[in-house]
Amino acid sequence: MSDKTIANPALGAHVSHRSRGIRDLVLASTSPYRRALLERLGLPFVAVAPRAAEAPQTGEPPARTALRLAEAKARSVIADYPQALIIGSDQVAGCEGEAVGKPGDHAHALEMLGRLSGRTVVFHTGLALLDAASGECQTACIDVTSTFRALSGAEIEAYLARDQPYDCAGAVKAETLGIALFRAIESHDPTALIGLPLIRLVDMLLAAGVRVLR
Repeated sequence: MSDKTIANPALGAHVSHRSRGIRDLVLASTSPYRRALLERLGLPFVAVAPRAAEAPQTGEPPARTALRLAEAKARSVIADYPQALIIGSDQVAGCEGEAVGKPGDHAHALEMLGRLSGRTVVFHTGLALLDAASGECQTACIDVTSTFRALSGAEIEAYLARDQPYDCAGAVKAETLGIALFRAIESHDPTALIGLPLIRLVDMLLAAGVRVLR
């Protein structure tokens, strides 16, 4: 994947960029999941790789990590886009206060899902919308409380063979078969589970003068 991807969804001939208050919009992420979510809004944007270290700090709660990294990702590209609205997002899963990371490979994913079977995990998704021109940064952390089914070893293996979610928090790719791992999900913004809370983002864009529905 290249460091820069441009998305220009069709906007319709009767709607101009000016009438919607559209400014340059940057997604500080190379995640295909976040890019696909942002494309739903029909706004032109550029996706770029952030230059922020994603390691948690010692003793840092998962929600705080997600929020800090979301803002750090947005700020990491401000020099390249000094007039843009920059979106940063990061997701950290937590179980009973302990961070649950990305497995990275099959063995760790197998162990992780076995440990999470039957338990409740909170997926904390940090979101930042940085106005590079003014320096104003809107932030929010959206939680999704997700309770796993009691999963057998065979079910976990079958899931991993299908989704291979080794780059996903909690070893769950919720936008595909991963949704079958849960018996209950609670959130004010279901898109947060996939990695970019669109409902809250639309609020932020409106506050920044971008009208998504016009």
